[in-house]
Amino acid sequence: MGNQTKKVWFITGASKGIGLSLTRQLLQQGHMVAATSRSVAQLQEAVGVSTNQFLALPMNLPNEESVAQALAKTMETFGQIDVVVNNAGYGHLGSLEELSDQEARQNFEVNVFGTLNVIRKALPYLRRQGSGHIFNISSIAGLSGSFPGFGIYCATKFAVNGLTEALAEEVAPFGIKVTLVMPGYIRTNFLTDSSLVTPQAPMPEYANAREMQALHQEQINGNQPGDPEKVVAALIQTAAAENSPLHLLLGSDAYEFANAKLNSLEQEFAQWERVTQSVGFEVEV
Repeated sequence: MGNQTKKVWFITGASKGIGLSLTRQLLQQGHMVAATSRSVAQLQEAVGVSTNQFLALPMNLPNEESVAQALAKTMETFGQIDVVVNNAGYGHLGSLEELSDQEARQNFEVNVFGTLNVIRKALPYLRRQGSGHIFNISSIAGLSGSFPGFGIYCATKFAVNGLTEALAEEVAPFGIKVTLVMPGYIRTNFLTDSSLVTPQAPMPEYANAREMQALHQEQINGNQPGDPEKVVAALIQTAAAENSPLHLLLGSDAYEFANAKLNSLEQEFAQWERVTQSVGFEVEV
């Protein structure tokens, strides 16, 4: 490739939110973008440009064959894949008791297993190249679970955090970089009906979950402190960095949540240290 600064990006969930903003900014900067969505028509309309640097791909994330086809088409078109962004996902509201097994599994199907499908199918290409950078878009809810009514969503993001840390170790020998992105509240349509699913059978007992629901749908929605265009600029900057981070918090709210979690862990660990240390076998002197 003549100009090394121009990269080929593969982005999931690109028809709205961060995925869409990222696709637009990258195309403006002259990068090649393969972007996926369940609806290609919706994706093309949203991106609004037609150029041979842009490849709009239909992809059904939970379907491994569909994922494999999208990646193969990207390689066929651009000859390489430099950055993979696992951005597709949705939020699911509801306390653990009121969400059905099926509702919980569906959230994992997209947020966790969908991401795994992309990783599994992209790695053969990245390993052959001996290069590449995988961004997994998690959430501050992947580090802090103190959001009543968001337990299943938190569980999917905790899963993404764990698998991303292991992935970084596994692929380091191949020259592949990995970054786990944990945004706070970003002003996208994530808290609207299209991205936030509510329980099919809400239980009146869970007042705290309903309060969280009302808070997110009526107050936080539209007032999120994070600017999606700045989030995208930060991602592009991180992809260009010589030494990119494994953990990247985005937003001052994310920074606050993360530090509150760290402090609370430290205090709790210290408080219970005697019990913690009490369970080993006595060492004969």
